[in-house]
Amino acid sequence: MTRNGILLAIALLLAGCAGLRIPDLPGSAPEERQVIELISYAQRVATMTAEQQRREYGVSNQTFARDKDAMSRLRLALLLATPGASIQDAARAASLLEPMARPNDAASPLHALARLLYVQLSERVSERKRADQMREQLEALKELERTMIERGQDARPRRK
Repeated sequence: MTRNGILLAIALLLAGCAGLRIPDLPGSAPEERQVIELISYAQRVATMTAEQQRREYGVSNQTFARDKDAMSRLRLALLLATPGASIQDAARAASLLEPMARPNDAASPLHALARLLYVQLSERVSERKRADQMREQLEALKELERTMIERGQDARPRRK
């Protein structure tokens, strides 16, 4: 429920920023414009086909390998964090954001965005781990039940 609420909030935020154009923001700081660019980028990525997302991943990955700056790091993390994307990897996205998400970093718009995304991705990753653990426990219980049933059938006297 919380996850759906967070995703809805992000979608509304992205939808609200859809009409914003960077040149129309006189006097805005460069980092503020970069955050708007990143939000616009996330919105474009969400509407891409699986093939387009894979191509974008290749380009973003190469850019990040070459320039490990904040923008390339955030672009790659946003791409990997896109729900339902063909290349979705919340754990890697969170690890990309972790260096920028430290609370003691300067309060810049890019770091604030990184912290916001990092917290959400970390929660998504931990929910996934909990679900995997529960699935494993359920499978172990099913196996135990099968074993008990088999032993119970073996222990019954056979009628002739």
